[in-house]
Formats: sequence, C-alpha cells, structure tokens
Amino acid sequence: MTDTLIEAPLGTVHDLDDHRARTAPVNLEKGDQDHDQAAAAESAGAPVLEAVDRPDNPLADWLTVPDAPVLPAWARSAASIKANVHAFVRLTWWQARYHGIRTPKYLVKTLILAARGFYRACRGLWPTLSAEDHSTAVKALKAAAKAKPEDVDLATRLQIAHADRTRTRRWRFGAAAVAVAAATIGIYLADPLLQTGMTVAVVAPLAHLGRGKETKLLDQGAPPLKVDMSAKQLNDALRAAGLLKAGSAKDERAPAVFCSMGPVRDGRGWAVVFDLPRGGGKTASDVLAKREVIAQELGVDEIQVIMSRVRAAQGGNAGRVSMWVADDDPYLGAPNPSPLATASRFSVWDPIPFGQDARGNRIEVPVMWQSMFFGGLPRRGKTFTQRLMTAAGLLDPWVRHYVADGKGGADWMPMKAVAHRLVMGAEDDAVTALKAMLAELLTEMERRFALLRELPASICPEGKLTPQIVERYKLPVIFVTIDELQEYFTAMEREDREQVINDLCRIARRGPAAGFVCNFASQRPDAQSVPTKLREIITLRYSTQVVDRTSSDMILGSGKAAQGADASVLSEDHVGTGVLVTGPASYVTVRADYLDGPGFTALCAKGRALRQDADQLTGDAAGDVTAAADAAGVLLAPILSDVLEVMRHSPRMFTTDLLAGLVNLDEDTYGDHDPERLAAELEAAGVKRTSKQVKISGKALAGYQRHDIEDAVPAEILLDPNAR
Repeated sequence: MTDTLIEAPLGTVHDLDDHRARTAPVNLEKGDQDHDQAAAAESAGAPVLEAVDRPDNPLADWLTVPDAPVLPAWARSAASIKANVHAFVRLTWWQARYHGIRTPKYLVKTLILAARGFYRACRGLWPTLSAEDHSTAVKALKAAAKAKPEDVDLATRLQIAHADRTRTRRWRFGAAAVAVAAATIGIYLADPLLQTGMTVAVVAPLAHLGRGKETKLLDQGAPPLKVDMSAKQLNDALRAAGLLKAGSAKDERAPAVFCSMGPVRDGRGWAVVFDLPRGGGKTASDVLAKREVIAQELGVDEIQVIMSRVRAAQGGNAGRVSMWVADDDPYLGAPNPSPLATASRFSVWDPIPFGQDARGNRIEVPVMWQSMFFGGLPRRGKTFTQRLMTAAGLLDPWVRHYVADGKGGADWMPMKAVAHRLVMGAEDDAVTALKAMLAELLTEMERRFALLRELPASICPEGKLTPQIVERYKLPVIFVTIDELQEYFTAMEREDREQVINDLCRIARRGPAAGFVCNFASQRPDAQSVPTKLREIITLRYSTQVVDRTSSDMILGSGKAAQGADASVLSEDHVGTGVLVTGPASYVTVRADYLDGPGFTALCAKGRALRQDADQLTGDAAGDVTAAADAAGVLLAPILSDVLEVMRHSPRMFTTDLLAGLVNLDEDTYGDHDPERLAAELEAAGVKRTSKQVKISGKALAGYQRHDIEDAVPAEILLDPNAR
C-alpha cells in the first residue's frame, strides 16, 4: 500500500491597513455623511450596505422578519406528520371497533327515541288535526247561545261554525291518513335499499325529536391513548412541582411556560418543547431534577417521562426543555435482535449498533478513542450488553482481544476461539495471568507510542492510530475486556491490587491514542470494588438497574441522577435496559440489542475464520486445542474440553481444585462429581495419566497434568496449522 501526500497551497498574507482603506465604515446616521460615505465606498469599489434595522429607517419594523415558524408544530417534519397521522388512524380504527360492537344497542336506543319522537310529533300535531283554531270560536258561540237561547242569529252562527270545524277536521285527518297510507305503501313496495333509506329518513328526525337535554345516543369511549397532554396540564404539573409560581390555573396573569412546539403526538407518546418563564429563577436543570413529581402530576410512571435540555446548538437556552411522555412503558416487549448477529463483517471505526431509545430511535456508540464501564445488579443483562461491544470487534479481523472474566463462567468462554489472551476466574493462577496480561498490554502500548512518534505527519497527522496505520504496520486495534472486576480486586493483596489499578488507569488514560479500547464491568461499583480514580477516567458508562440513586451515581458519575440519568428508576422487568452516559451532560436510556449465548458463540467462530483469512489469529486463540477442534468440526468429549478450560492457566492442578473449577464452570453438570467419577469420565475420553499425583508449591497431592489432557485430543488437530 502506498500513501500519497497532497500538499495544500499556502495561505495569502493580507495587509490590514490596505484592507481598511478599501472598506468603508457603516454610519447609521442620515445626512450628508451618508452621501459622502456612499461616494467613498463607491469610489473604493466596495458595495454600499444599507442596514435594514437602522434606527432611523421608517420601514425597519415592517421589514423585520418575525422569528416564528411558518408551519404548525405538528407539520414541521415528516416524522411528526407521520406520527400524528398514525395516531389519528389508530384513534379512528379503535373508535370504529368500539362503536361497531355497540351498534345493536344504538339501534334499540334509536327506536326508543323515535317512538318518543313520534309521540311528541302526534301531540304537537293534534291541535292542528283537531282544528283547535276553530274550536275556540265554537266554544265562544256555544257559551253565548247558552246565555241567550232566544237569539236565533247567534244559534245560526254557532251551527255554521260547528259545521265548518267538522269539515276542517275531516279534511285534515283524511289528508294525514292518506299521507301515512301512501308512505307505508311506498316503503312496502320500494326496493330494500330504498326502504332502508326511507326508514332512516323517517326514523332519524323522529329520534332527534325524541331526544332530551341529557340524552346521548353514542357511548363515550376512552381513546386508545393512555396518556393525554395539553398546555394546561403541563403548567399544572410544573406548578405542583414548584417550578412555576403558585396561582390559580384560570388566572391569565399566572406564570406559564411557553410551548415552542406541541404538545403534539410523536410516535407512541406526546412531545413538547417549552421555555420556563423568566423571573421565576428556575432553569431546565431544575425541571430534570423534578422528573418524578412531574410524572406523578401527569398521571404516568416516571419511566414514561423522557426529558432533556435543549442546547444552544439546537436553538435552545438554559430554560428550554424537551419532554416526551410515552403512552405506556417504552422498554417492555420482545427484545430487539442485534444486527451484528447477521452481519458478515464490521469495522470498529464505525459506531457500534447498541440498542434503541424510548422512541425506537437507533442508538449507535462510537468506541474508538473511548473507554467503557458497565455496571448494575446481577441478572439484569449487564454482561449481555457488555458483549455487544466485543461482538462488533469479533467481526473486524484487525481487532485483537484481551479478555478476563473474574467470574470464570460460561459467558466469555466462546472467546477462546478469538482472544489473544483469555483469563478465566479469579484464582491465584488466574490473577497471575491477569497481571501478566496487563504487563504485556503496557509494553505494547509503549511500543506503539514509540512507533507513532517516529512516523511522519503525512502518515500520522495527529499522533494517533489510523485505519491505514493499522494494516500497513500490523497494529490491530486492541479491545481490553474485563468482566467482574470486583472479583479480581477482592482476591488480591493490597500491593497487588494497587499495582493492577495503576496499570488499568494507565491503559484507560493513555491507551486510546494507541488504539486501545477498554471495556470494563462490575456488579459492585463502590470505592473498594472499583476505585474512583479508575471509574472517573472512563468516558462511556452504562448502568442497568441498581438499588438507589447513590449506586447509580457510582456507575454513571457523581450528580448524574440529579440531571435525570438515574438507573434506580428501572424495575426488575427492564432486563437489558440501562442508562447510557456519553458525556458530561449527555445521556439516554437504552434498551440494548439482544445477542444470546449461541449467537455470541457463532460470532466467535466467524471472527476466528476472519482472522485466519487475514493472518491475524494470534496468542492463546492460535494455540487453543478446543477452539481448533471446534473450527475443524471435531467434537471433543465435554469433560475433555471443560477440564482444559479450567486448567487454562495451570500446567498441573490438584483434583480438588479441578473439581471446584468444573463446578464453577457448570454446576448443573459437575455439582455431583467426585474424584472417582471424574477419573472414570476422563479415562473414557482417552486421557492416560502419566502420574496420579502432581507437585505444586512443594506439596504433592492427587491431580492432573495438562499435557495428559491435551494428549487425548486427536493428533490431526494438533498438527493442522489452519485449525490452530
């Protein structure tokens, strides 16, 4: 590979006095000076600038462009439009199903209302049909004729009025009967579709007439959204949290926030960006610290409220807050499979896919020039999440892995196929192996710095490792992965512990420039288990559930819980979910991608093949007979491979220690084993012991030699250079 150096042209030197001579100053006062200024500028060849906001410009206010968005908040982005349309469709579909099920009930209520309306219509039409307007005159004449029976003219008028009312009644009742009969016959003879329309045309007005003031035909179903939000609710919540001055919510003069966006639907929740009112002395940091109280006032769980400051780079200020309130717990449900599981290759120079946030946005973490620390309670997915970073390095053949697992379980055992150095457990021999591994790393780090200092600036412009240097000078990126740090520290003497801590600090502090990526994890991040001076120099931190805010701050950094980065709000159901801190004021709660044990094992096998093709299979992985057997497709007896794993750091081991290591490796399989059963299974697997006793530190007891175990491995594997 050859490197081409392209030289940029040198900059131009300007004389400031000459530059000032050609530039006319801007005078904001009108008058003769303006004319002189314009003439001077024109003669100098410079353009004449007219400031729109000059104080004496009569059009200054009119020409000022208002600093306000043109579109409404919900239409300012394609994502917001999509989210609101999706929410509207969900609401419409839910309401259609809700009312569709109740259609028979609505039909019965409609018929009842129509019957009531028919009664009211008949009662209202009765005065007209019975000719009440004629009855008044008839009643008056009847009373007068009764008082004066001898008045013939009055009797004649009564008879005429009575006959006129009778004819009117017959005509009106007849017309009504004909109309009803005609409508009935018409409906009966019409097509079914027309019958339905005519029935609706008759029943609907009658039902409308039969309704009362409190009558509701349709049931009022709750919308499918579990959370609703409005500006009033937001102000009430902030007022209850003490972030706004007390006052009646109906008082227009009461302090209130200004919503620069929303509240609007955003995915499966509500989004709002608001500014705190000035004069109250409250900032965005005060809002973040009141997250639990705000959630309670909004009627949701604290985990559903996602808040962050809006910085100046995004158009924010010290009092602007972005809030998103989920409809339900956004971190539950089926786990998201890691895209690394199906990838064929990956470059660690690219951000590593890590998980998703509450809104479903993909979270990717850049690890170059970084160091990482993972913490949290047991069985919350801490190790599975830590392995995501290592999994990305497996798919890059130009990554060399140094791995140490203080627990010595099966989580990191597949790394035997790839790891340049693999330390399992925290026994004396494993601690010795860890110290040797750190010494090797420090030597390699100093060698790299010496090489980088000698490289020309055209190849190494910033004194750091580059992808070109990695392949040209065979300097692979180094992943230093240590799980269960507390196991090593508690197993060491004070002097050894201090030395190991100092070595780790040197690697974490200086190593990134030489291509070292530290990936540490611990269950107990207190000062005794993981010293503060080591945790404080680590840049990326991730915490699953912890017991309290103090423990969260131990992992994520002092004061992070007060800023909102609090892992203690997570519950037992949030397995694989944690708080990721990427900077002094940057954090996000992430539901990490899921990569199970078989998937991680498959990636280790894929990583071994990639390194064999690139001639980068080195160290322990190149000499591991069990990994070579797996790569060659040869199935070893489980007892054989497990004993070799336990004896990884020891050429010989007492039987009692070997049994203890097997139980730690797989308690379900080896919990009932005794020396006789172990000897019988090893003999059946082809192990021939050269001696039944071994001598360690001057003590001779029953035990095994590692070379006796290795001799039981098929010779074709030990002799195959491609397998090893």
